[in-house]
Amino acid sequence: MTSPVSHHEIRDRFSRAMSAMYQDEVPQYGALLELVAEVNQETLHNDPGLAERLAAHDEMNRLGVERHGAIRVGTPEELSMLRRLFAVMGMFPVGYYDLSEAGVPVHSTAFRPVEDEALARNPFRVFTSLLRLELIESVELRERAAEILARRDIFTPGARELIELSERQGGLTSEQADRFVSEALETFRWHQDATVDLDTYEALHGEHRLIADVVCFRGPHINHLTPRTLDIDEVQRRMPAAGITPKEVIEGPPRRDCPILLRQTSFKALEEPTRFVGERQGSHTARFGEIEQRGVALTPKGRALYDRLLTESRQRTAGLANQAHQQVLGEVFQAFPDSHGELRRQGLAFFDYRLTEAGREAGLVAETDLEVLIEQGLVSARPITYEDFLPVSAAGIFQSNLGGDQNQAYAGNANREAFEASLGATVTDELALYARREQGSIEAVMAVLSDAG
Repeated sequence: MTSPVSHHEIRDRFSRAMSAMYQDEVPQYGALLELVAEVNQETLHNDPGLAERLAAHDEMNRLGVERHGAIRVGTPEELSMLRRLFAVMGMFPVGYYDLSEAGVPVHSTAFRPVEDEALARNPFRVFTSLLRLELIESVELRERAAEILARRDIFTPGARELIELSERQGGLTSEQADRFVSEALETFRWHQDATVDLDTYEALHGEHRLIADVVCFRGPHINHLTPRTLDIDEVQRRMPAAGITPKEVIEGPPRRDCPILLRQTSFKALEEPTRFVGERQGSHTARFGEIEQRGVALTPKGRALYDRLLTESRQRTAGLANQAHQQVLGEVFQAFPDSHGELRRQGLAFFDYRLTEAGREAGLVAETDLEVLIEQGLVSARPITYEDFLPVSAAGIFQSNLGGDQNQAYAGNANREAFEASLGATVTDELALYARREQGSIEAVMAVLSDAG
């Protein structure tokens, strides 16, 4: 075949096409994109230092195209084929998330690029959840749901053909890639016609709204696409004036000088007209708009501190409006260092180490202590951006946009082995990825300084 286009190029084409499709389906998403772009532009104008850091860290170019989506599938076969579909775009399963802890009967992974070059080009991610039919209490409903799911195929014949072609020939030509994007989009498109009658929908809905969302439609319609903002508090504040109703509180850590992990907010899910089998009209609520702000990835020690403080804050923030919620959260998180130097010295966050210009000109250096090399101006430490998701935030967004219903009978049922068996692959541990990147950067710096000749 003629030269294949890169997986990065296919991912970029697909994410842009999906964004255009979702904007057409959910006009409020377009208003959200405009608001985020406006706030980002103002933030960069008012903080030249931030603009300089983003440019130096290769993050400026990705800011405008960065999106993450979320879908929910119903069977192991669907999940396994999605793994193959995303692989065509250079996206791989990273992380295991047990949302049953929040009373949501799914477990999940995030398909995303993993290499630095791929992330810099387009860090498109899709948080993908598999329905856990075994957690449905009613045997009759469980069997009915399995029967409905067994009848559908969420992939077009063209998508299946092109996935197999890509696997066979090691990629796709530009023309094949365009056809792949067009065919793959059909899996994620919204269809207002349900595949079941209203009574079946209501029975599944009564068990859990998310079960109805997964089972009763032709495919896993994309239920949100998330742009990245540099100031989520300002976006939240301006949403009502833009005609967008935000969720009550921002999920994740509080506002900080040095952002950590991930903060998320969203607008409420839309109530969309739906036609059920038998021509009965009704509505379905699932799709919403989400915004995120990303910070530095935390080490296991940092995650343990984050989890402890978040647990402590929950007891004090329950029922509070966003402003009061954030104030209390900020008070609790004063115990979490808020400078990159302290985060680094205490081993709480991951950093990418590079030689400075002085370091490149220094010649052979005997010193091997990173902190000393940084103090001497020979090495710089750049915070590594967190590319993944927080189970608590993910579940919180799910609950706030599904009416807050949950079933604690689902809780405490993590089963990574079963998920990986359904996936047909192991999921990559996200902490290991960050640690490998940090260690690789340290080794590269030391190799140059110890062999400068």
